[in-house]
Amino acid sequence: MDDVLKDHVIAVIGGTGALGSGLAKRLAAAGKTVIIGSRTADKAQGMAQGLAVPAGAPAVRGMTNADAAAAATVAIVTVPWGSQAEILAEIAPHVAGKLVIDCTVPLVPPKVARVQLPAQQSAAIAAQERLGAGVRVVSGFHNVAAHKLATDADIDCDVLVFGDEPKDRAIAVAIAEAAKLRGIHAGPLVNSVAAEALTSILIGINRNYKVDGAGLRITGIKA
Repeated sequence: MDDVLKDHVIAVIGGTGALGSGLAKRLAAAGKTVIIGSRTADKAQGMAQGLAVPAGAPAVRGMTNADAAAAATVAIVTVPWGSQAEILAEIAPHVAGKLVIDCTVPLVPPKVARVQLPAQQSAAIAAQERLGAGVRVVSGFHNVAAHKLATDADIDCDVLVFGDEPKDRAIAVAIAEAAKLRGIHAGPLVNSVAAEALTSILIGINRNYKVDGAGLRITGIKA
């Protein structure tokens, strides 16, 4: 599955945040071509310089979100719901014809353990509407604890991937596997609402059972 990624340049938009930096760290360690995107190039470059890569793999680069999106073939959007619209507007001119993997969960503080869906019914559908039909949007990584991605430990969590085209989902599944997670094809983009809503449920479970990042595991599928 990793061969799917051999010609791709992956930009992690919002890559200095918890989720983005954890994903970037794991993808860099897997030898993938990674660009960190942030609001300021200096911050992105500082993060990039701290990420180790295998011998012979390209060094991680740091750029503004817009420049990272322009240089990439695949952009992973790892920003909070409150910033999604602004960041998507910033990168939209640079992702036409490209694949965007949206990881946004519509959490509305302070009641983040309560499901609060947007008018579009999901953050992924909102992303598709904002970016337009010329951009291929899939979604995933909603239910993975960001602080666990920052470690080298195995994570007992599957990644549900949603998108209307199986070939686009396959790229996101390959990215999940490069990050040492199991990616699962979970159907069209409209189904993303299920995983987005489940994040609030997992937050509540974490609190009630004092769990350090409960995850999701699909049974019955051979590894």
